[in-house]
Order: sequence, then C-alpha cells, then structure tokens
Amino acid sequence: MPSARPTAARLLAWHPQPVPVELYVCVLLALGYGWGVARLRRRGDRWPIGRTLGFAAGLLSVLAVTCTGIGGYAMELFSVHMVQHMVLAMVSPVLLLLGAPVTLALRALPVARRGRTGPRELLVRLLHSRLAKVVCSPLFTLPVFIASLYGLYFTGIFDWLMDGWWGHEFMLAHFVAVGLLFFWPIMGVDPSPRRSSHVLKMLELFMGMPFHAFFGIAVMMSSGLITTYYAHVPAGWGSTALADQHAGGAIAWGFSEIPTVIVLLALLAQWRAFEQRAARRSDRRAERDQDAELTAYNAHLAALARRPG
Repeated sequence: MPSARPTAARLLAWHPQPVPVELYVCVLLALGYGWGVARLRRRGDRWPIGRTLGFAAGLLSVLAVTCTGIGGYAMELFSVHMVQHMVLAMVSPVLLLLGAPVTLALRALPVARRGRTGPRELLVRLLHSRLAKVVCSPLFTLPVFIASLYGLYFTGIFDWLMDGWWGHEFMLAHFVAVGLLFFWPIMGVDPSPRRSSHVLKMLELFMGMPFHAFFGIAVMMSSGLITTYYAHVPAGWGSTALADQHAGGAIAWGFSEIPTVIVLLALLAQWRAFEQRAARRSDRRAERDQDAELTAYNAHLAALARRPG
C-alpha cells in the first residue's frame, strides 16, 4: 500500500505484491509456452515468431499492472484501478489470444496411446463439448462481458471483493477470464466450437463495445461515489474521491478503442488470408480439370443465348 503521491516513476517501478501470484502464474505460462515452441522446433515444425511475441506481450501486460507500482496504487485510487482493470480485461486477453496458445498445445502435446486419455485428448474433448459451445455463444459471452462492468461496480460486489486479499485476486483473474471468453470466438486465431463468418465476428465485436463506452460515460457523469472503498483519497495527493472516480470513468471510456482496433486489424488480416487460400484452391482445381467449371458455365450461357426470344 503506497504512501507517497503517485508519479510516473512510482507507478512503473517494479514492485510485486507480498504474495506475487500473478508473477508465478505468468512465469509458469511462459515456461509452458516455451516448452511447446521448443518441442515443435525439435520435431522440425515451424511456429510463427509473431505468435510468440504476441503471447509474451500479453504476459508482460499482466505483469505491468500487477507487479509494478500500479498494483499498489490501484488499491488507493479508483483511476489507477480502472487502468488495471482495462488492461487485464481488454488488452492482455487480446495479446494472449494472438499467441494461439490452444493451437500450440494441440500441436505440441503428445498423443496418448491407444485406449488411453492424455492431456491432448482432454483438451480436444473440451473443445468439442457442449459446455464449450455454450460459453462461446454470444448469448453467453456478451451478457457476461456487460455484467462484469455494471454488475461489479454498481452493486456492492466490488466493495465486498476488495475487503480481502482473496477477493481482490479473484477479481483480477475474473477480468482476464472474461476478456478471454469474449474475444476468443471473435478473433478466431485458436480453434473454437463456434464458427462464424468474418462479418458476424465484426458485428459481435461492435455490439459489445458500446456497452463498455456507456459504462465509462455513466461513471464520468455520476454525481456520487459508486463504491465506498475509494471514498477517501490520501491527503496531499491533490485529488478528491469524486474527481478520481470521474478520471476512472474517462479511462474506461477511452480504453474501448484500443482492443477494437487490434481485434479489427486481426480480423481483416484473417479475412485476407482466407480469401487468398480460397483463390489458390480455385486455381489448383482449375489446373487439375482444365477449368471445367468455367467451361460448363460458358456452355450454359451459350445454351441460354440459343433459346428463342
């Protein structure tokens, strides 16, 4: 819990919490991802460096808001907490998903012997389960995404969770989990139980962002405090609780643009790659059958032209 007034240097200084759960989890995830990449390379398979960099950036973004001064000041200022929330829920999940961790696991995990079930088989079974289809549906992901904002801050749940260490850690994990759940089927980098067109994915993305922006506006326009935990800003820090809350609302409102641009660019890149693969398949098919489809179409047009009238 910091006592000095926040500055850029103090916010960005390396300062893990006494029980650095996030640091341990990120290290374990990095080791697991590195093991998967190394296993593919030993086997002679390639793994795009861009995916590795994306996953690494996602882990670093988690550490940047939990193992620095931001983690401590987020316990004192609503505005800093909102930075932490937005990064964990909107930026870190997108970067982690760009790393395609599920695809890497499916390719790197060994296949179990006949009649046995290993980690890879359990993962495949989970991806094809009814539960996975339900949680990937926009009828589930969108309400959860919205409830994680409005239901958390406009009820007493936030103050209850902030009352203890375990509740705070659960809330941070919840932010990342909700972001992963919302962006996973939209981005389409990893295999998902639900397959949608690129247009529908964009529509789903734009359906969730207005609710996020409205939340930020509601916090900015609030005439009273929405939580009691941040009711008292430490003396000498140059702010009031209400002004700090309004700053947090502005941060929430402005952050919605960042993941939207990143995800939209990823979707456009996937769409372009999909069209290029389709064009190459069409060219190869035309080479095999001497463009029989085009020949049949031209014959059909010629037959129509010979008809009377």
